[in-house]
Amino acid sequence: MHRSVDLPAIAGALFLMCGSCASSDARWSHAEAERPSGDEADLIRTIERTRLRALVDADIDTARRLHAEDFQLINPLGGSLSKEQYLDDVASGELYYVSWDAEQIEVRVFSDVAAIRYRSQLEIIVAGQKIPRQRYWHTDLYEKHDGQWQVV
Repeated sequence: MHRSVDLPAIAGALFLMCGSCASSDARWSHAEAERPSGDEADLIRTIERTRLRALVDADIDTARRLHAEDFQLINPLGGSLSKEQYLDDVASGELYYVSWDAEQIEVRVFSDVAAIRYRSQLEIIVAGQKIPRQRYWHTDLYEKHDGQWQVV
């Protein structure tokens, strides 16, 4: 079953989000976080870049492995998509990432949970409507499940 995408809401939210992100240039301090070993932080960065590449390439098998079963995407308007809804939209082309280029990925690790934050250049087509390449902030949480990091 395919659900319709609220294109005007998503497009408006992306433009609003971009406008607010462009004005913020705050730096993340690692002062309160457990300093990740270079290996652990680098592993999480590699996984995130692999996840982004899988979404751009619509490589759903890889994307499924990197998204936890309880993954939830919250859009800027507060709407949510489950893992299946999100990946189904990517697989169908309803949500098409033309490009998603991450800049420096900051990582904070707290035992089996990690938070990442970065800026990216993102170009996307939603329900056939092109959203031009712009700069966005991203914040994601990862959890370690059975020894493997997955985005939640």
